[in-house]
Amino acid sequence: MSMTMTNQKPLLSKFQSFLLLSLSLCGYEPLVMANELIPVGVVLDLKSPVGRVAKRYMSMALSDFYAVNHYYSTRLSLLTKDSGNDVIAAASAALDLMKNEEVQAIIGPQWSAQAKFVIEIGRKAQVPIISFSATSPSLSPSQNQFFIRTTQDDCVQVKAIANIVDTFGWREIVLIYEDTDYGNGLIPYLLDALQEIDTRVRYRSVIHPSSNNTEIIKELNKLKANHARIFLVHMTASLGSKLFVRAKEADMMSEGYAWILTTGLSSLLDPMGSKVMDSMQGVLGIRPYIPPSKHLKDFERKWKRNLTSIKIKSKSTTSLNFFGLWAYDTVWALAIAVEKAGCIVHSSFLKQNASNNNVDLAALGVFEKGTRLRNTILTTKFQGLSGNFDLVKGQLEPSAFELFNVIGRIERIIGHWTRETNLTLNENLSKNQISEDKLKHPIWPGDTPEQPTKLRIGVPVLKEGFLDFVKVEWDPVIVSGFSIDVFEDVLRALPFHLTYEYIPYANETRQSNGTYDQLLGEINTLKYDAVVGDITIVARRSLYVDFTLPYMESVVSMLVLEKDDESKNLWIFLKPLSINLWLTTGVAFIFTGLVIWTLEHRVNNDFRGPPKQQLGLIFWFSFSTLAFAQRERVVNNWSRFVLIVWIFVVLILTQSYTANLTSMLTVQRLQPMCVDVKEIIKKGYYVGYLKESFVKELLIDQLGFNESNLKAYETLEEYHEALSRGTYNDGVAAIFNEIPYIKLYLAKYCSRYTMVGPIYKIGGFGFVFRRGSPLVPYILRAILNVTQDKHKSLEYEKKYFSSQTTCVDQSTTISSHSPSLGVDSFGGLFIIAGISSLVSLLVYVFKFFYSYWPVLSDDNPADSCWSKLVKIAKHFYLKDLSSYTFKGEESRVHVVASPNVFEPSPGIDDMQNHTRNSTEGSNDVVIHDDNGNLSSSSRHGDASMQDVPNSS
Repeated sequence: MSMTMTNQKPLLSKFQSFLLLSLSLCGYEPLVMANELIPVGVVLDLKSPVGRVAKRYMSMALSDFYAVNHYYSTRLSLLTKDSGNDVIAAASAALDLMKNEEVQAIIGPQWSAQAKFVIEIGRKAQVPIISFSATSPSLSPSQNQFFIRTTQDDCVQVKAIANIVDTFGWREIVLIYEDTDYGNGLIPYLLDALQEIDTRVRYRSVIHPSSNNTEIIKELNKLKANHARIFLVHMTASLGSKLFVRAKEADMMSEGYAWILTTGLSSLLDPMGSKVMDSMQGVLGIRPYIPPSKHLKDFERKWKRNLTSIKIKSKSTTSLNFFGLWAYDTVWALAIAVEKAGCIVHSSFLKQNASNNNVDLAALGVFEKGTRLRNTILTTKFQGLSGNFDLVKGQLEPSAFELFNVIGRIERIIGHWTRETNLTLNENLSKNQISEDKLKHPIWPGDTPEQPTKLRIGVPVLKEGFLDFVKVEWDPVIVSGFSIDVFEDVLRALPFHLTYEYIPYANETRQSNGTYDQLLGEINTLKYDAVVGDITIVARRSLYVDFTLPYMESVVSMLVLEKDDESKNLWIFLKPLSINLWLTTGVAFIFTGLVIWTLEHRVNNDFRGPPKQQLGLIFWFSFSTLAFAQRERVVNNWSRFVLIVWIFVVLILTQSYTANLTSMLTVQRLQPMCVDVKEIIKKGYYVGYLKESFVKELLIDQLGFNESNLKAYETLEEYHEALSRGTYNDGVAAIFNEIPYIKLYLAKYCSRYTMVGPIYKIGGFGFVFRRGSPLVPYILRAILNVTQDKHKSLEYEKKYFSSQTTCVDQSTTISSHSPSLGVDSFGGLFIIAGISSLVSLLVYVFKFFYSYWPVLSDDNPADSCWSKLVKIAKHFYLKDLSSYTFKGEESRVHVVASPNVFEPSPGIDDMQNHTRNSTEGSNDVVIHDDNGNLSSSSRHGDASMQDVPNSS
């Protein structure tokens, strides 16, 4: 605008005042007090739906406001500029309005990217910039003093969005947003909110506003190829409308997909055409909640009436527009603030310099009352069309959000969200029921009530005999079993709702389509989201899938045929002790008997006699101690010491034998044919395993079996037949499998088979998910809750394993080790007995040689040492008359042999003297032969004396 036009402003103002005064004199009361026009700039994209609707709403706002507040002394004069959806154009328009029109406030600009530049210009001129549509969190009123946002910040919706995602149990989501300040500004807040609910952003798709249809389709196909199914869309209406049309063409608006819209796009659905709305069927959107009011209803009737008068009847303009309502309230708030601030037209700007250039920043003046007007706007409060107008920290305070579902041409409200109350899905209602205080069930893309992203659960198709774990029935498909029951109880224990469907891993003939490893591989191909069944947790499988905690513990054990009792009962009494222990005990008996005989032979008549009798006595005496029935008494203290120790050993041996024999007789019917894996491998026996099971690799790699000795079986009947035949009749000696499978087998063939083990520890049965699945931590905690529930455990046991209790309890007594007692169990006892016997024997021998050595040395000094030892050894067979056991015997012999039986018997003193004379007076060597005759010989050549036989 030229300088000439600027100089004409005072005249124009006087003319307007004169005109208003004349109108008031003519009877127009509402205009009596109006005498000042306050210029206000408006920067909008007039070609956009929001810009066009907002301009009309603001025009109606002026009329409605001053119709109610006719006594105001000020009037807003809206000077509108078209930004043309261009940042530079918006900044240029704002600068022109401030410099040349001297506007006291600017409403707009429309876009967040434009607002950044305009805010800086407003700060320099101290002109309030009031935007009802720039919602990007990157624009902060607290950081920009003259920026006021009369709408809600985009980041206030992230809590509500996170609550929606959490309510439907989605743990993976894809963000689709436009590559602008508006699109990028919300993403950090969304990521934080989704992280709080443990939802992973699987992928972020960024689309530039200038992208053509080909580029959009290319991006959508990429998402489709990655099996992404949950999308959160944050973009403006212009780009969003193109996105959904292309998404429908890519068949991504069909069953199994879910789309959520942020407020930016949700608030602008009405102006969109029918083609766009048709492509958005089943979409969920969140937008601010506008409470109903009489003022709003009156405005809506007036709005439709005005549009009818100008022959505009399309839905794109007749419906209420959220941004239009905020624009309406913005005009009211500014009109109130201008009146309160006492703004006037004259001398409102202080010029820094003069210039005819419309965009000369150096010529931009400073609005004197800009700070006062800004503060007045911030404190303005009233009840507007959009609800309570109350600015907090420079922007509109959010109240509530509503969640809607696009069905046909309408948006069906299915729930509300506030900071105090969250959205809740009522699990007890059917899909066709509606709860007034709960989230209503939406209709999803594909016109289905089934929630998208149902977990596609792969289940194995098991053979007959193992159906207690997973049983698949066809026409219709019904999956049941122990594993299924546990999984469904786990899902019920989750803090969120999760839908799922079972997909049998079967071919066209309804048989298993492959091995368990191949089934798990389908998770990586995204055919399944998880696998549920009797899946064993194995280390190599965890390299490409994630396992949960085991819901059932398991180890690999060995199934064998029981022994034939009738053929083994004849020699069962030998079984309590091992062969080595029998031999060791026999040697110990003989050795102990020999030691006792040695110690007793020279001093005890019970241990003398012919050689055969003495040899039998050695065996008899030691073995008779088993029953403590020995008749011979021992007189040597060393013999008594040895015998005490030996009786202690015998006592323990007999008690252990008795206990073990009793135990073996009790459980003999449970003894297996084979108990040692090493023995099976050594003898080359055939063994079996479940076909397509990991047990084959375990037998080869871990236990060392030869692959040629392995046979695969599929059913319980095949197990039975193979074990019955045995390894030499085209059967097997044992079958290796996990305990849960063996339990099922024993339930049917309990009386003939038994379980030996455990053989190898494994991870148990677990559920399988894709690597990095965010559901795994929740499933882990839920499994703990279910498996630690005693009532649930008893319920599972009663339903699936109750008939197996007896067999399993009996089989648990079987060990993979021999039941016979070995030498190791009694090694200490034998060592103690052996040491005590050896010490006693050595001491006795030493004393014996020591007592005879001086006699032989004096008698034959020329003899060698060996000759002397031999001569001394010959005396071992003679009685030791010096022992107290023979002294009394010798005295009795002399009394009986008196020459005259009629003579009086000698006195006691005479007998003692005679004994001393015969044994001490001549240093004779007394010899007792094997027949019991006593003879003596003197070292000095005296004649021998022959004693009478011992009468005792």
